[in-house]
Amino acid sequence: MRKQFIVIGLGRFGQSVAKTLSSLGHDVLALDISENLVQSVVNDVTHAVQADAREEETLKALGVRNFDVAVVGIGNDLEANILITLMLKEMGVKYVVTKAQTALHGKVLKKIGADKIIYPEKDMGVRLAHNLVTSNFMDYIELSPDYSIVEIKAPDEFKNKSLGELNLRAKYGISVMTIKKEDSIIVAPGADSLIEESDTLIIITNNEALAKLTK
Repeated sequence: MRKQFIVIGLGRFGQSVAKTLSSLGHDVLALDISENLVQSVVNDVTHAVQADAREEETLKALGVRNFDVAVVGIGNDLEANILITLMLKEMGVKYVVTKAQTALHGKVLKKIGADKIIYPEKDMGVRLAHNLVTSNFMDYIELSPDYSIVEIKAPDEFKNKSLGELNLRAKYGISVMTIKKEDSIIVAPGADSLIEESDTLIIITNNEALAKLTK
C-alpha cells in the first residue's frame, strides 16, 4: 500500500531513508534547512523542501499531521532532534521514527512519544551480521521485533516461477514488495510476475520465515 512519508534531516541517514522509500513506490517529502542537501535529493523524491523544521508554523504549513510516518534523521543537533520529535507527536503524526545518538538520548525520545528509535550504528551491525551469515542477503531493515524488510537475491527455489505459483504469503508469511530486474523494477508485482535468474527481491517478512530463508 502506497504511504506518505516526511523525512526531516538529509544527512547520509536521512537521504538513504528518503531515497529508499521513494524507490519502493511511496510518496516522500524530504526536508532540510540546507539548500544544498535539499537539491541533492530533489530528483529522487516526490517533494523536497528547504525549511527549518524547528519552527512550528513550518510543520503546520506542510500539513505534517496528514503523513502516515515522519522520520527525524537529524543527528548532530540533539536539541532540534528532540524538539521536532515532540512537535510532530503533539501535532498528531501517527508514527514518528527518530534517530538517536546514544541509549540515554533514546530514553528521552521514548519519554516524549517517539514510536520507533533508530540507532544507526547498532542497526548497521545487524545488517552486517545478516550479510555475513548468508550470501543471499543484500540489505536488512528491522521494522519491529516480529517483522523485517529484506533485500535478497532470488533463492534458487523461487527462480522461473511466478508469484502465484510460489504462493509465498500463504506458505511462508512473505510478501514481495518489489522485483528488481537487470533493466527494470516491478513495484507491487502481481501473481503473474515471474522471478528470473538474476532478480533481486525486496520482501517484507516475519522473522520466523526470515530464519528459514537463511538456512
